[in-house]
Amino acid sequence: MNYAVVVAAGKSTRMGANVDKAFLTLGAKPVLAYSMQAFESCPDIHGVILVVRKDRLQVARGMVQMLGFIKVRKVVAGGLERQHSVQNGLDELGEDVSVVAVHDGARPCVTPELISETIKSAKRYGSGVAGVKITDTVKSVERGMTISKTVDRSMLWAVQTPQTFQVDILRKALAYVKKKKLAVTDEASAVELMGEDVRIVPASSANIKITSADDLMLAAALMRL
Repeated sequence: MNYAVVVAAGKSTRMGANVDKAFLTLGAKPVLAYSMQAFESCPDIHGVILVVRKDRLQVARGMVQMLGFIKVRKVVAGGLERQHSVQNGLDELGEDVSVVAVHDGARPCVTPELISETIKSAKRYGSGVAGVKITDTVKSVERGMTISKTVDRSMLWAVQTPQTFQVDILRKALAYVKKKKLAVTDEASAVELMGEDVRIVPASSANIKITSADDLMLAAALMRL
């Protein structure tokens, strides 16, 4: 079976220390609701574990019930860091789950088609991480606002979510970084540090992450809300 762990347990730093991006209003619904709908609609997803802040558990469960997300199996509290929240979600998976797609609840523009492509890749290669090839010229700024050098962009990709893996691979990777006391910002980094290859799945630049008020307006425009 293929499951998703949707993570919405973080706090925003750019939009204010206490701002929960996933629960900001976008159109008529919370940001989180749109990515949840994509997983609900994806025929390759059999169940969803939703991970939110402890103080959002009741609100999240109410949203799931009100919007009829029948694939949601559990809503659980996250941890201090992203990797802890993902682990909390993995802990809720049954033994019959072989592939897990981890998604950031602050990416409302994800599509069922992209989710399916990452699952297909994970089944074949062990991993499938959404990403877009960088097309802008990239500069390195080591100090202040002065450019140090131009970075070769030909091999650079900006990764997104979903980041999908065979469950055993992701479990081992998170156990590895925990043992080594390493902090990672995404699941691909944990798998890379373990020495495993990670496969990119070409995605769209429209699969944006909400990090500022401007992103809310952009997401609304992209989804024609």
